[in-house]
Amino acid sequence: MLITIYTSILPMLQIRCKNNNITKSFPEGTSLLDVYQEFADELQFQYPVVSAKVNNASQGLKFRLYQNRDVEFVDARGGSGHRVYVRSLCFVLYKACSDVFPGSKLFIEHPLSLGYYCNFKKRGNEPLTDEDVELIKQRMREIVDLDMPFRRHEATTEEAVRVFSERGFSDKVKLLETSGQIYSDYYTLGDTADYYYGPLVPSAGYLQVWDIERLHEGLLLRVPDRHNPTKLAEKLDMPKTFEMFAEKVKWDVIMRLSNAGDVNKAILNGNASQLIQVSEALQEKKIVQIAEEIDRRFRAEKDPIRLVLITGPSSSGKTTFCKRLSIQLLACGLRPLSFSTDDYFVNRVDTPLLPNGDYDFDNIKAVDSELLEDHLMRLMQGERVEVPEYNFVTGKREFNGKKLKLKNDTVLIIEGIHALNPMLTEKIPNSAKFKVYVSALTSISLDDHNWVPTRDNRLLRRIIRDYNKGAFSARETINHWKNVCEAEEQWIFPFQETADVMFNSALNIEFAVLRTHAEVILASVPKNCPEYAEAHRLLKFIHYFIPVDDKEIPPTSIMREFLGGSSFNYNRK
Repeated sequence: MLITIYTSILPMLQIRCKNNNITKSFPEGTSLLDVYQEFADELQFQYPVVSAKVNNASQGLKFRLYQNRDVEFVDARGGSGHRVYVRSLCFVLYKACSDVFPGSKLFIEHPLSLGYYCNFKKRGNEPLTDEDVELIKQRMREIVDLDMPFRRHEATTEEAVRVFSERGFSDKVKLLETSGQIYSDYYTLGDTADYYYGPLVPSAGYLQVWDIERLHEGLLLRVPDRHNPTKLAEKLDMPKTFEMFAEKVKWDVIMRLSNAGDVNKAILNGNASQLIQVSEALQEKKIVQIAEEIDRRFRAEKDPIRLVLITGPSSSGKTTFCKRLSIQLLACGLRPLSFSTDDYFVNRVDTPLLPNGDYDFDNIKAVDSELLEDHLMRLMQGERVEVPEYNFVTGKREFNGKKLKLKNDTVLIIEGIHALNPMLTEKIPNSAKFKVYVSALTSISLDDHNWVPTRDNRLLRRIIRDYNKGAFSARETINHWKNVCEAEEQWIFPFQETADVMFNSALNIEFAVLRTHAEVILASVPKNCPEYAEAHRLLKFIHYFIPVDDKEIPPTSIMREFLGGSSFNYNRK
């Protein structure tokens, strides 16, 4: 008898590892984890690899390859790898909470103290205790020690909705129902299901660096340091930032907008205009309160304030906030005088340099702080002072006869990235200063376990503004963003807790409005460049929001600083 044996040979793929620019052949269907193991000895990563970029798009290590691809492996330092690590850790925390306290609810609300603040509700609403936290921590350690695998499930959105509906996840149900997607991925860890809008590590054993502790009425999930993921990020005490987040959550509850699904449902019900109006009204109410407090302290018999200092990170909307605050101060009977730190830049030849040789304009030494402080003190003492004007074309500071003198009802306003840095005004008594920190806190979360980083909110704003002004393409803005964030960590964030008041410049409906502008701009980023990874990620999450036209955004809105159409005059970029 003649027996014919059929053998199938899998097609071979060419996979180029961008970490060392070496190409090797692999069978079709090979996982990224298998590819990494083949390259591991040559790469010798200092820190454990947690994910990869495939053709510049972030993927989990279980992702399988069926075509020739460029692959770049990443560890848990800042960027996509850090997000993958933290996202996976959040799932472990959620499973531990569910296992130890069945029927409980976990809300991963916002970044805080270089970790993530979580609101935890037990079934009976009993207060969280230190013993409870220790039980959750023990269960998390068990899950990690067991190296429990994360499993990704691709299903129709209807099926995913059914899975989460059966488990009582109304937040995920609303998000998926309004996403417009035909298929949706969800994950399981043991018998626990959850939804995440990005990849996870292969298994819980990858998550060796973490901690949890009780903070206020909830939990603080501590995560690895962005620069050295083998150690925990140092915990910072941030009570004022926590209060600002708590105020945001309070108004979210009042407006019945806890997540993206709630926003989408409200838009579908025809309430977009009302959401915009209420959000703008809440911001104006806060600005009025700040102006009235400045007015009260300006007119105080003892230690009256004369100087208002306003700062915030890039694209937080501090320039428009400054203009709206000035209007409210006028309504209080004061005469605000805005004072530009830009005019006190040192001559360009004296500007400090970055390691790569570029000018470091964010360094406080780029500002002549001694001259600025001298002029401020003389103005506050009633003197007439000739102030400089910086010529950005020649890169030189010029004195063109511009003189200032304060009147009895004048309050000085300084807006800039160094405004709260003590070096700028160290000789001026603190009692004479009122400090404001402006930040675009993420307006809404995707669901109870998927927050949107505040930096993403600001990055979208900046991409749109740069593009509309013809200053930079989306690719150029994304490329420069890492340097912007590093400067913020050094020159802005260390001083935010010294503020007298914090202001949230984000709107609850903001991402729905930003989508109408950002979508086409982000789509212009070429797939063959490194910046595509960030553009792809941003596009993915803004697609969760139903787009809303910006025609309802008033001309005085902070958002107009980025979208265009503002009634304010912006003389400087």
